[in-house]
Amino acid sequence: MPRITPNLWFDTQSEEAAEFYVSVFPNSEIKSITHYGEAGPGVPGSVLTVDFVLDGQQYTAINGGPQFTFDEAISLLINCADQDEIDYYWDKLSEGGSEGPCGWLKDKYGLSWQVVPGGMNELLNDPDQARGQRAMKAVLGMKKLDVAAIQAAADQA
Repeated sequence: MPRITPNLWFDTQSEEAAEFYVSVFPNSEIKSITHYGEAGPGVPGSVLTVDFVLDGQQYTAINGGPQFTFDEAISLLINCADQDEIDYYWDKLSEGGSEGPCGWLKDKYGLSWQVVPGGMNELLNDPDQARGQRAMKAVLGMKKLDVAAIQAAADQA
């Protein structure tokens, strides 16, 4: 089976972005960097692509120019073990970016992330539909997700 590698398009910041991402996630590294040659279209010697791994998931970042930018149509989801992980990833990734609703944020490069607690789907799809709806209502009122507040809302009678 072929391996699927997300390819992230940057104007000129692919190496900087890859270095940032590997500094945030454990078990991450830059694997290789390629450069434009005389054939172009980029400036000879400038970075073309950066292959990197974030906690086991392979990515490629390309300096493709300003024609395309990130939007919310795609995001990377981080299932966090607990509130400490949510706080860590939220703080690191939102710095220089922007906070959005319901656990979504954009990093300083414009890439969208969802920072959520593990088990969120199970809670929202609880057999007690009212419980799941109370949890969803709480989520809809938050930016960074607060696990204790979501759980408390779900457990209200």
